[in-house]
Amino acid sequence: MQKRVSVMVAAIGFGVLMVGASVQAHHAFSAEFDANSPVRLQGKITRMEWINPHAWIHLDVENDDGTVESWMVEAGPPGALVRRGWTRESVVPGTEVLVEGYQALDGAFRANGRDVTFPDGRRLFAGSSGTGAPLDGRDPGEKDR
Repeated sequence: MQKRVSVMVAAIGFGVLMVGASVQAHHAFSAEFDANSPVRLQGKITRMEWINPHAWIHLDVENDDGTVESWMVEAGPPGALVRRGWTRESVVPGTEVLVEGYQALDGAFRANGRDVTFPDGRRLFAGSSGTGAPLDGRDPGEKDR
C-alpha cells in the first residue's frame, strides 16, 4: 500500500511539472516578437516542425551578396494550421515561399509568421493575432473579437 501511494504521489508531481512546463512554453507575442519590426522573407523551406504549442517553418533566405540566413518562423498550433488549409504537402523542403511576419525582439533570425505565399499564389495564414500580434484584419478569428 505504501509503495502504491508513493507511486501515485510521484505521478501527480510529474504531471504538475509537465503542465507547468507546457504553460511556460506558451508565451504572448510581445514577449518575443516586435510588432514594429515587420519582415518579408523570400526563401526556401528547409523543414517544418509540426509541434505544439506552435509549429515552426525553417527557411533559408539568400541575401543579395549570396550569403544565406537560416530563419525560424513561428506559426500557429498544428491543429489551427490544418483548419486553415495547411497540409504536410504544403510545406515541402525546397519550396520557395514568401513569409510576412514580425522579427524577434533580440534581432535573431527568428520571426512570428503572419502569411505564407506559395509559388502558385496561394496564401495561407500562419499566425495568430490572439496572442498580441498586431490586429490587421488578416486573422480569420480577428473578426470575432
